[in-house]
Amino acid sequence: MTFFGFGQSAELELVLSDGESRRRVEHKTEEGKKEKYFLFYDGETVSGRVVLTLKHPNKRLEHQGIKVEFIGQIELYYDRGNHHEFVSLVKDLARPGEFTQSQTFDFEFTHVEKPYESYTGQNVKLRYFLRATVSRRLNDVVKEMDIVVHTLSTYPELNSSIKMEVGIEDCLHIEFEYNKSKYHLKDVIVGKIYFLLVRIKIKHMEIDIIKRETTGTGPNVYHENDTIAKYEIMDGAPVRGESIPIRLFLAGYELTPTMRDINKKFSVRYYLNLVLIDEEERRYFKQQEVVLWRKGDIVRKSMSHQAAIASQRFEGTSSHPEAKTPNQPAENNGRQ
Repeated sequence: MTFFGFGQSAELELVLSDGESRRRVEHKTEEGKKEKYFLFYDGETVSGRVVLTLKHPNKRLEHQGIKVEFIGQIELYYDRGNHHEFVSLVKDLARPGEFTQSQTFDFEFTHVEKPYESYTGQNVKLRYFLRATVSRRLNDVVKEMDIVVHTLSTYPELNSSIKMEVGIEDCLHIEFEYNKSKYHLKDVIVGKIYFLLVRIKIKHMEIDIIKRETTGTGPNVYHENDTIAKYEIMDGAPVRGESIPIRLFLAGYELTPTMRDINKKFSVRYYLNLVLIDEEERRYFKQQEVVLWRKGDIVRKSMSHQAAIASQRFEGTSSHPEAKTPNQPAENNGRQ
């Protein structure tokens, strides 16, 4: 952003120290588009430099101070004026004074706590960003840079299967079973459906993955249900004693980890919805919540120590060696 006034104009630029090697990931914007951002994990250091460029060398730029901030905030779309900050770090880069030539300022936020995953939803946005500010009497010069944070979890030690029944007295009795109740984002849902009693003519059966976003508290609670996926299990009439297998691959869908009561502002939960439709177009369904989590890559010898600390902050260490700690790509391991 550029400021014009008193014969001098200036531009700010934010540059990360490891910007050339740091991984970038796609993240949905508020407009629904996908853009690439630098990826960080909880506990990682955020460092770089602020570049102040004067458009007219040898002309003075007066200022009341220069600072850089690292901010994590939640914005509820129905309450646009209020930004709820849960992380707010500030570094002063220059005292009030004046410049007659371009300047570069180094900054470092060490082992920054980033407790929640970046998220853009129907009614809420959780974002992390750097903001550099040159304070001026009339208009500040401001530059922001968004980053994306992924939260990594360890392998759940207790991961029991789900067994449930759907029944209509004397008409229909179905048992269904899913192999786990907690799935990582690239996992496969494996299950079976058993038809114990079928006296109504079922013509179609499917499993839906439903994302439920809950925002607000008390009387101002908003629920948004979004069907992420529809998986057809059966097209045609089943018979008693029949068993139908299920294999649903999650990797192809836009999913986030389950988020529970994030900063007491919002939650994101996922449900498997079993839907049966009979020949008279009546719908029968049974819903079951499942927990989704983000799995770290396989541990490499040169993995980032900071990312290792990040995964342990949430769910503790696991007895499964292949999933104890997350990993950041090897080329990003230079900084501690």
